[in-house]
Amino acid sequence: FEDGEWKISQHHSSVMPEAGKPEAITEDEVKGLFQLWNNALATEDADTVAKRYASKAVLLPTVSDVPRTDYALIKDYFVGFLKKKPQGEILESNVTIGHNWCQDAGIYEFTMGATGDKVKGRYSFVYVYEDGEWKISHHHSSVMPEAFLGPAPKPAVDAKETVSA
Repeated sequence: FEDGEWKISQHHSSVMPEAGKPEAITEDEVKGLFQLWNNALATEDADTVAKRYASKAVLLPTVSDVPRTDYALIKDYFVGFLKKKPQGEILESNVTIGHNWCQDAGIYEFTMGATGDKVKGRYSFVYVYEDGEWKISHHHSSVMPEAFLGPAPKPAVDAKETVSA
């Protein structure tokens, strides 16, 4: 209070960091992120593939019991896997998009160029926007259980059924 009036003695204004504008991405662009990774596989260079992963990524690979939680472990996995000359194709994709993250989960199939073998698996990729590009933050891949357990019965519910309140 000064000279009979209320005055502002201190004012601070800033934007909250979490209020930043999210990086836009479409469902088709999310699906295209797989192709960037698949193209990296085609180089047969483990370093190129490992660089598709975020700084704090987790890879739970198909043919290793070891969770890969840093660049060196992820690269190490691909040194061996790339010897099979894998190329993937997405058979079923389910995309979710969030604030600077997105997810693609479903079924894919790899053709191993070294042998011609085909391997079908379940996958999930979670991507984050890091250092100006979309990177893989979490990648889980597993062989389809039917290969070991036989065909599973089809669900008795309608796949389009929704929960009502």
